[in-house]
Amino acid sequence: MSEPLRLLRPDGQTIAYLKTAGTATGPTVVWLSGFKSDMSGTKAMALDAWARQCGQPLVRFDYFGHGQSSGDFRDGTVTRWLDDALAVIDEATAGPLVLVGSSMGGWIATLAALRRPERIAGMLLIAPAADFTEELMWKAMPDDVRREIVERGVWHRPSAYDPDPYPITRGLIEDGRRHLILGTPIGVRCPVRVLQGMADPDVPWRHALRLIERLESIDVVVELIKGGDHRLSTPADIARMGAVLDELIRSIGP
Repeated sequence: MSEPLRLLRPDGQTIAYLKTAGTATGPTVVWLSGFKSDMSGTKAMALDAWARQCGQPLVRFDYFGHGQSSGDFRDGTVTRWLDDALAVIDEATAGPLVLVGSSMGGWIATLAALRRPERIAGMLLIAPAADFTEELMWKAMPDDVRREIVERGVWHRPSAYDPDPYPITRGLIEDGRRHLILGTPIGVRCPVRVLQGMADPDVPWRHALRLIERLESIDVVVELIKGGDHRLSTPADIARMGAVLDELIRSIGP
């Protein structure tokens, strides 16, 4: 992978990002990774290969405390990661954008679209984990885990994707409540495409449908993959992602 560019944040931290130049007309694609994931993951790299093949400009980046960006993951919050995404949108891109958000990145992409509606021409959400800190973490935690988070400030959650557990902090849970969107209509009106595995143990497909029901856009297409897991990174899944993006960009036009 190429040496990333660096975006300096007001507090001195740096956000690492990569730009793939494009020759095609139409929007720039921006990749937003999931929780504890980064721009070198399987789908992000496949998206870069797709962009190079079709000439579509692409920007991908690492949130604070992720990948090649600076910062301690334990200090990360939804507010911080949303601010990172908005900084990349504002300072590292120009013109209309298509946001591609995976898991937590689907939540961040939706929040970014609410704050920059004039820039977002469309979104592809992959297993979107809207409100996950509350709906998929806090509400599912047993009392002893909640107590540990409240009293000690952190609980280390075992991960199926990493040998090391993920620190879930009280700051993350409490900050997430500032950004909950599933309880009211969501004023996103651009075209939206959703890929969701029905065998996803982390973001149940019915949870993803809650987000879709709340979107005000009427141009929303959902594809449920019956045997699909959370990652959706098999060769068939990757091909599907590229095909959906092709269709979405064609529907948006130049």
